[in-house]
Amino acid sequence: MPECLNCGGSVTKQYVRVFAPTEMDTVRVCPNCPDMIREGNDVREAKTSRQ
Repeated sequence: MPECLNCGGSVTKQYVRVFAPTEMDTVRVCPNCPDMIREGNDVREAKTSRQ
């Protein structure tokens, strides 16, 4: 099963198909990373709480 590159959490293949860039096999940030967001090619902390 694919893993989130940020936290190592498991994600489904369907989640990866929808949210990962075309050239990637997994996601950079998953729903288990609520305070992180994707920005360009990087992952950074959100400026405001996302909960």
